[in-house]
Amino acid sequence: MSTSLDAVIFLTSWMYVSLAPYTKVEESFNLHATHDVLMYGIRRQSLDNYDHFVFPGAVPRTFIGSILLAWISRVGIRVALMATNFSDKMDVQVLVRLLLTSINASGLCLVRRAVSRRFGGPTGVLFVIFTCTQFHLPFWMGRTLPNMFALFPANVAIYFLVDRAANSARPSRKNVHRAIALLTFATIVFRAELILLLGPLVLQALIRRYTTFANVVKVGLVTGVLSIAATVLVDSYFWQRWPLWPELYGVYFNVVEGKSAQWGVSPFHAYFTSHLPKLLLSAAPLSALGAMLESRIRALLMPYIAFTLLISALSHKEWRFIIYVVPVFNIAAARGASWLVSRPKSKLFGRLSFLTVAAMIAANCAATFLLARSSFANYPGGAALYAFNQLFASEQNVHVHISNLAAQTGASLFLHSHAPPFLPGLDVGHPTGWVYNKTENLSMEALTASRQVTHLISEIPAISPAVMDSWSAIAIVDGFDGWRLDKNVGQAFRIGMFEGLKALGNALQMVRSEKLVIMRRKV
Repeated sequence: MSTSLDAVIFLTSWMYVSLAPYTKVEESFNLHATHDVLMYGIRRQSLDNYDHFVFPGAVPRTFIGSILLAWISRVGIRVALMATNFSDKMDVQVLVRLLLTSINASGLCLVRRAVSRRFGGPTGVLFVIFTCTQFHLPFWMGRTLPNMFALFPANVAIYFLVDRAANSARPSRKNVHRAIALLTFATIVFRAELILLLGPLVLQALIRRYTTFANVVKVGLVTGVLSIAATVLVDSYFWQRWPLWPELYGVYFNVVEGKSAQWGVSPFHAYFTSHLPKLLLSAAPLSALGAMLESRIRALLMPYIAFTLLISALSHKEWRFIIYVVPVFNIAAARGASWLVSRPKSKLFGRLSFLTVAAMIAANCAATFLLARSSFANYPGGAALYAFNQLFASEQNVHVHISNLAAQTGASLFLHSHAPPFLPGLDVGHPTGWVYNKTENLSMEALTASRQVTHLISEIPAISPAVMDSWSAIAIVDGFDGWRLDKNVGQAFRIGMFEGLKALGNALQMVRSEKLVIMRRKV
């Protein structure tokens, strides 16, 4: 059973990578950093080819996660070249993401094992069910956001805090120190907001006498100094700026200068009233039940609720900033659900409790199905560039300009399939003379005037009739706009039951529209 539950977590995360292999612009720094470490190496003369010098982003980010992921991926690539028909750089992107999601899945498996040990097997099973029937965590943990690099140490910290016998009153001192060290490292290197989780956890450990103040200082100083040294040395080298501590720079930019507000502001309560319900789905009310039932759950939740309250003070809010709390709330929900399903089935309350949990899990599945379908259709840039590579694979000397929308919705460096650099084993059978051009703010008129540009992946609204004499539309790529409820279902039932049920099955319809067009210059 234990291995089967772990397999479910892995397979769920792999499924999302396979069905949605492309990436968005917010994932691009770490994805392209991984690409550059893999393709160019890390010697000083290679850094000039790195993408972050062309597209640096608002704030610098650490290379540490990308370097580790690239090094692990090298092993996976060698195995894939021997075992499969592995021939395209896009295959490398999928492999990189599969490895990242596997790392995070292994963290969740550790949490699941700790939950089973402390709260019992049924709670462990329900933890897996809630985790895998939610959308955001399984879908995003294979995506190269800095938060997803921080997720693994954050989950291993949960494992150390939870992993003990059911009758144990406190975690071992060694495990508490390991959790503090992991969160300190993740805070300094990957995501500075985790300090708002580290603080409440340390305070709880001191109040409950899990450890001493002297030990906290010792663990914090040793881990902190080593982590700062690592990120400053590595990132100063890769950014060619000395000294550079990316997360400290990010704190200054986003918090001290308040520039994160440029990406939108939300009310104080948004995490509790919008983001957490979206992340947890039906686990939200069940986690409240679990907290009411058990003091162990309340003690586990307390630092994570405090973290959510503290980070709510920042005006710019995104669900990914609190992704680290999801496993803990799922533990609480699993405990609440376990209590409900264990009520005697001989009584009405027991039968209703069981049906309620089943209905909530079914609701999770329905919501996740809709969220997943809309997300799969939300990467037109990746779909367009992949199609472009297939359509013109036999042509030489292609110069394609990739529009801003395409670049932001999936047209990553790994999709530059027919242009160098190539990894050994992937450097044969490609056409020559290909250029992928992502120069921004070029009008259709300027692109038409530039005779070196032979092809376009353009946004539909940018096309004007005045330039169409020079271009032929080859293919159109659509994308997700929203969902539409068919209001004619009632009329179908008036015709007949079969027609009504058929219409009911199609009552919610996905709305798509044309986003990008692939064009070739007329001769």
